[in-house]
Amino acid sequence: MKVSLSAVAALSAALSSAALAQGQLSAQSIIVNPVAADLTVQVNVDKDPGGTLVPTYRPGENVRITARVNQDAYVYLFSLDAAGNVTQLLPNRLHTANFLKANTAVTFPAASAPFAFNVGQDLGLNKVLALASASPLNLSDLSTFRSAQDNFAAVSARGQQGLAQALSIVVNPLPPRSWVTDTAQFTVAAPTPVQTGSLNVRSNVPGATVTLDGMRLGAADQTFSPVRTGTFPLSVTAPGYAPYSGTVTVRAGVTTAVTATLSPLTAPPQPTPSPLDLFTTLIGTWAGLADPARSAFEQKLSALERQGYRLDSRSLLGGRLEATLSKPGSVITLTVTTGPGRTVTVSATERTTYQY
Repeated sequence: MKVSLSAVAALSAALSSAALAQGQLSAQSIIVNPVAADLTVQVNVDKDPGGTLVPTYRPGENVRITARVNQDAYVYLFSLDAAGNVTQLLPNRLHTANFLKANTAVTFPAASAPFAFNVGQDLGLNKVLALASASPLNLSDLSTFRSAQDNFAAVSARGQQGLAQALSIVVNPLPPRSWVTDTAQFTVAAPTPVQTGSLNVRSNVPGATVTLDGMRLGAADQTFSPVRTGTFPLSVTAPGYAPYSGTVTVRAGVTTAVTATLSPLTAPPQPTPSPLDLFTTLIGTWAGLADPARSAFEQKLSALERQGYRLDSRSLLGGRLEATLSKPGSVITLTVTTGPGRTVTVSATERTTYQY
């Protein structure tokens, strides 16, 4: 038979003074044994190992509860949330063993357990009540599983006073010194809102790429939002220009402005060629006319320059010719290699930067 609130109230009114001595209601500890028991139990949550504080949890966080006894005992754990809902945490369908050996501390759930205790959505003060008894208790009139899918039993009593009155009935038949309780408390607080701001980046080069803390944000000359607060490395890059590098501090609720001025890369001055250099160049040009790879390389190079690309660099590495060309928003790597069977491979790889 379930114990409803009205039945609990009626039964508690009918309890004799001797029965009430078996379970004394406490505003702090819910229910205590007025008789000094030889048995002791201690309970705490994982954010307060010492059991002296009232730590804070956020909705959805996992809570691990540790109970200790000085004698062999059966331990029952109850959760009382800020809305007055009571849940029997131990024993449950996934962890039925609630017998603890003397001078041991057991954490529920264990690291390997297939279940977890999650903080609910009701904000405010929560309590965990540990009831230790030298003999097992019959809680069938107090706790029931509402469905076959429920792993934790719901307690029919509501609120701290209702739970205390119902447990007084349960412990009434027990010898006075054979049971004891302890209570841990914690507060459920609203999640901390994520702090964000905005970042406006301007540059003298249209389409320059903005990268914040290693993450590409997009093209410059716009405002990026939302951006998490803090101090981060900032870089602004564009083909043919020396990169801008620095740090920026983004503050909550405001727009931080940065102007990145990029300087064009200048080619190093070329020395005046000597007559020997001119002769070597002439020989190289003649050899290139006779070399199919070099000829294909020069033809493709000329075609890209007619499309508006500017030659940035070129190199000859063994049998491999390579050049880098660029124009605003696009970079092309040109590669010409020779292969077996008198074959020539021409590859032009393009990297394009789009503004969105």
